[in-house]
Amino acid sequence: MPVTVADTAGFCFGVNRAVTMVEDHLKKGPLYTLGEIIHNPQIVQSLREKGATPIYSLEEITQPLPVVLRSHGVPAATLRQLESLGLPVIDATCPYVKKIHQIVAAQGENTLVLIAGDQEHSEVKGIMGHCNATFVTFNSDEELQKLANYIVNLSKKECVMVAQTTFNANEWKKCVETAKKLYTNLKIFDTICKATLTRQTEAAALAARSDLMVVIGGKHSSNTKKLAEICSRYCQTLWVETAQELYDSQPGHVMNVGVTAGASTPVCIIKEVQKIMCEIEKDLEGMSFEEMLNASFKSTYTGEKVKGIVTSIAPNEIAVDIGTKHAGYAPLSELTSNPNLKPEDIVKVGDELEFVVLRVNDVEGTVMLSKKRLDAQAGFEKVTKAAGTNEVLSGVVTDVVKGGVLAVTEGVKVFIPASLSGVSKNEPLEQLLKQEVKFVIREVNEKRHRAVGSIKDVLKEERKALEDQFWNAVEVGKTYQGVVKSLTSYGAFVDLGGVDGMVHISELSWLRIKHPSDVVKVGDVLEVYVKDIDTENKKISLGYKKTEDNPWEVLKRDFEIGSACKAKVVSMTTFGAFAQILPGVDGLIHISQISTERINKPQDVLTVGQEVDVKITDIDFDKKRVSLSMRALLEEAEAADDAVQAAEETVDAE
Repeated sequence: MPVTVADTAGFCFGVNRAVTMVEDHLKKGPLYTLGEIIHNPQIVQSLREKGATPIYSLEEITQPLPVVLRSHGVPAATLRQLESLGLPVIDATCPYVKKIHQIVAAQGENTLVLIAGDQEHSEVKGIMGHCNATFVTFNSDEELQKLANYIVNLSKKECVMVAQTTFNANEWKKCVETAKKLYTNLKIFDTICKATLTRQTEAAALAARSDLMVVIGGKHSSNTKKLAEICSRYCQTLWVETAQELYDSQPGHVMNVGVTAGASTPVCIIKEVQKIMCEIEKDLEGMSFEEMLNASFKSTYTGEKVKGIVTSIAPNEIAVDIGTKHAGYAPLSELTSNPNLKPEDIVKVGDELEFVVLRVNDVEGTVMLSKKRLDAQAGFEKVTKAAGTNEVLSGVVTDVVKGGVLAVTEGVKVFIPASLSGVSKNEPLEQLLKQEVKFVIREVNEKRHRAVGSIKDVLKEERKALEDQFWNAVEVGKTYQGVVKSLTSYGAFVDLGGVDGMVHISELSWLRIKHPSDVVKVGDVLEVYVKDIDTENKKISLGYKKTEDNPWEVLKRDFEIGSACKAKVVSMTTFGAFAQILPGVDGLIHISQISTERINKPQDVLTVGQEVDVKITDIDFDKKRVSLSMRALLEEAEAADDAVQAAEETVDAE
């Protein structure tokens, strides 16, 4: 059987660097490795025999030997602890992993760090240990979506996103799209190791043309596990740690074998697997001469409906056994009309499906098959029955054409005019491209095999249902989470889910603002509450600013008459200076309270922007007035100095 080994199988740069560093330092004497240097038991055992002892906590150290940091990296706290112990440290952390440490360590407290990876994996633990900011970990797009509400509620100004170096590349793309919806201020750092991406891509291509894939690597290796998962989508896959495991696997009869290996797998094990695979022979369960003869005569014709079994999956087509002498295949374009789908999203190896024969080539011995056209025949019947019934169908928009778009449902292309697309006149129809949409069938022309649909009708009904639901439940004081839909000079309109409400500019902030855009922007998610309801005119007045954020409430809570504080001079008049105690609250320092000496005008002592020490002498919460005094603090300081001087003179006299 032909055995093909992937070009990128075996040690990656980071692993090779770590192992080489350990071997070089072992020439000088024994050492510790903080954890297993790589996830391969054979290499770990070999290095142990040479004097590299794995330890799993610093408490296990009994001798003053050098400590090697493995390729996965360690938390910052571990580095500080090693430094305090005064032991020699050999840093074998993969440079790609160290780059992630630097990225997350640079983030401030107002930043949220999203980490794509397995939080139990040593690499991710190390990344978490370098975070100074709030962080969230997730191992899949599904897990990220479940954390959506928690992430939004964290309300951080900035957000960065990194990935474990061995994270699945396809899953990373899904996570990125989800994160973009959750955070507008999102910085994405694609930290998946390019060697990992190349290895995964190559493994998928090799698996697609193989009957069996052998994936070699340690059972605790994250990147090897992902390789096994990817290959298993295309063909039978064996995950082995050593070549000897092949004797117990019994893979059955196969024609082509592909071999790949994790980043921690040495070349010697790969070569041993290749050798054993070439030696293994499996007997194919034989067919009688009569059965083989009959099979060779069996044929097919264009237009025939046939059943076939999927034997392999490639990026652009699938191979199908239809039980004849022909090699059956179905191009991706004949599997589905959905441009978002790949062959592996639709079928898997071993599936038995129905096809219609499109073309027979007896010279080349091939037959082209179509699943899409067979599905379309049944699909058109369903579309016809749905016409005029208001039954809601769903499909994916595949094309933007003159006057509208085409959406495919059940293999049938439905024309949706621009006026029924739900898109306003000034907006491009291209925004619907490749999007899944819901629509009803307005009319069908069975002779021309055409149907006309309407997205607008569905949106209208959905919005009406949401409006009815809203008005039945709304009440003053109720809190909602809404999206800013538009801004005007006097306020912000917020979509509450079927109904728009308005937050007046005076309700957006306790501070004086010139325009709503100073506080919010279109697309922001706000938590608002109902201030007033006009049921007759269907209008909702909303509040956004919270009582606890009122600067006068903060003043009442944190300051009291007689207390001293810092204040910033913001303006001056002939009778004194106004100074800001906190944003939104200014106090007056009367000219008589600026200095212990008589002054002609405030500018003799003060300048705008100057920060001064003041004492709060009076607060009138009803009139929103605060009286401040610099003089009172100066007099108290002078009195204290006089008291000290008097005490010193008394001591001297005695």
